Amino acid sequence: MAKLRFGILDGIVNSRVSPTLLPATSYLTAAATGADSFWVGDHLNAMLPRSLATPEHFGIAAKLVPDVDAVLEPWTMLGHLAARNRVRRLRLGVCVTDATRRHPAVTAQAAATLHLLTRGRAILGIGVGEREGNEPYGAKRIKPVAEFEEAIATIRALWNSGGKPVSRDSAYFPLSNAMFALPPYRGRWPQIWIAAHGPRMLRITGRCADAWIPFVLSRPADYARALEAVRTAASDAGRDPMSIVPAINRAVVTGRNRDDVAETLEPDEVIDQFAEWRDHGLRYPLILNASPLNPRLRKTLAANAPFLKILRGIKKL
Repeated sequence: MAKLRFGILDGIVNSRVSPTLLPATSYLTAAATGADSFWVGDHLNAMLPRSLATPEHFGIAAKLVPDVDAVLEPWTMLGHLAARNRVRRLRLGVCVTDATRRHPAVTAQAAATLHLLTRGRAILGIGVGEREGNEPYGAKRIKPVAEFEEAIATIRALWNSGGKPVSRDSAYFPLSNAMFALPPYRGRWPQIWIAAHGPRMLRITGRCADAWIPFVLSRPADYARALEAVRTAASDAGRDPMSIVPAINRAVVTGRNRDDVAETLEPDEVIDQFAEWRDHGLRYPLILNASPLNPRLRKTLAANAPFLKILRGIKKL
């Protein structure tokens, strides 16, 4: 059985100290623990109520981050981290960008630029996005899955154009003599990792993606069934179903004991959980460290050692 690889995910929110403090710290954690990749989210606002982001509920995290809606731009941040960190050259990804809030031509350009800057280490994570992160900015999603499918086709068409004008009929993203002259890095474009959950999105993943990275599946058995749907769609499209990396996005909360952890969340033993997911097909978890949300500073700091131990344990699975 293949060993798990893993990536570290950071929310890249601006801190009271500097805009790079939190993502740079997470990047160093990823590098030090043998992670394969480092990822950042793509939002214009926070995905949690402002009323919860207070010292009463989030302790030092709320003091360090004065405004949870001060979210930084992901592609800019990844370019900065790539330029400043040369000890371990991790793969860098966005988990995940919205297919329609950014025009797919702009997304294609951003991912291709990072791919060239990092000598082939960029990954494009992409999904339909959330209503909360789109509608406040006028990005209406009428048929999100159909729009998503066309966005992927548009990105691929531009990447594969060879620098020649591209024209495509599309109800959502028509192209008329559109130019895209950026080259791939050594013949390879960034991998596309799709966040998919519903039946139609799973089929699109099987036909188009290099990896599948769901967010909301809560049980290993559900994961295994959805993975089978992805692989069936890949096989039906003439692709090698085993070439699609089975990933998942998971937050991890640690502490010195169960009582400490219970102040933030109530998870079971983390390494055992990942082993069970592995037995149901998982090969690549993306891990977000949620331990700093403990309202007590002492326990937040004490959670660092078990978190690092968990990462080392996952690498051995």
